[in-house]
Amino acid sequence: MAQDPPVLVTGGSGVVGRGVVARLAAEGRAVRAPSHPECDVLDVDALCRAMDGCEVAYHVAGVNQFCLRDPSPMQRVNVEGSTNVVEAAARTGLRRLVYTSSAAALGEVAGTVGREDSPHRGSFLSAYERSKHDAERAVLAAAADRGVEVVCVSPSSVQGPGRASGTGKVLIAYLRGRLKFWIDTTVSLVDIDDCAEGHLLAEAKGAAGERYVLNAASLGSDEMLAMMARVAPGVRPPRIAPPSLVRCGVAVAAAVARARGRTPVVCGEALRTLQHGHRYDGSRACRDLGLQYRPAEETVRRTAEWLVAEGLAPPSALR
Repeated sequence: MAQDPPVLVTGGSGVVGRGVVARLAAEGRAVRAPSHPECDVLDVDALCRAMDGCEVAYHVAGVNQFCLRDPSPMQRVNVEGSTNVVEAAARTGLRRLVYTSSAAALGEVAGTVGREDSPHRGSFLSAYERSKHDAERAVLAAAADRGVEVVCVSPSSVQGPGRASGTGKVLIAYLRGRLKFWIDTTVSLVDIDDCAEGHLLAEAKGAAGERYVLNAASLGSDEMLAMMARVAPGVRPPRIAPPSLVRCGVAVAAAVARARGRTPVVCGEALRTLQHGHRYDGSRACRDLGLQYRPAEETVRRTAEWLVAEGLAPPSALR
C-alpha cells in the first residue's frame, strides 16, 4: 500500500510548529520538519528541495520578537521568507499551503473586536506587527500571482505546555511572584493544541485565499487576575498600576538594559501593544472549520503545571 506524500512543516521546532508536527504525526502522516540550516526560508532552492515530493506544506517559521535594536532581519524573514515559500510551492506544484499568520496582522482599531474582515487602523504597534501584516499581504498577493492555493491561520497569543518564551515569560514572572504590577488591558489567547488542530482543519476545510482567526477567549485584566488567583492561589496577584507609572518604569528598564548591551524585556512597543489590548473573535474557525476551543482557564492551568514540572516556577505557586 502506497504511503501518502510527506507534509513539510517549516519552523517545526518552534512553539506552534511543534504542535502542528505532533498533530500531523498523530494522524499517521509522514512529516518533514527540517532545521533552519537545511531549510532556510531565505533560500528558495533549499525550500524547493525540502518541498520536493510533498503535496501540502505548513509555513510556520517566523520571527516573533519585540524591542529589537534593528528589526530589519525580522522583517526580511517574515516577509521575504514567506513569499519565498510561496515561490517554492509554485515551482514544486504544491497542492495546498497553510500559512501561519498572526491575529496581530488584523490591526484592529483600539476598543474594537478583531475579526477576519476588520479594517486596519493604518498604524502599527510594533515592528513585529508590521512584519506580520506585510507578510500576510505579500503571501496572498504572491499566491494569487503564482496560482498557489493558500489558507492563512491567524492565532492570538498561543499558550500551553511548552510555552516558556515570549509571552510565556509573563506567566513565569507571575508564578514566581515577581510580577508586582499590571495594567488595565485585554488579553486574548488560544491553547497550543487547539492552535495545531486549527491548522489541520484549515488544510482540510479552509477556503483558499481566506484567513481564520484562532482565539479561545479575550479577558480583561480583572477577569485574568481572578482566573490566575484560582490557578495559582499561592501567589499574591499584582496591582493594577496607573498608565503613567507603567510608562515611566518601562522607559527606565529599557534604558538600563540597552546601556548594558542587552535587549530589553519590555520597551515602548511592547507597552503600546499591551496598552492597546486585543479582543479577537475566533468564531469563524468554529463555524467554517469545526474547531472547538477548550476553556482559557484549562489552558493556563496546564501551562502553569508544565512550568512547575520543568522547574521554571515554584510548586508553592499552585498550592
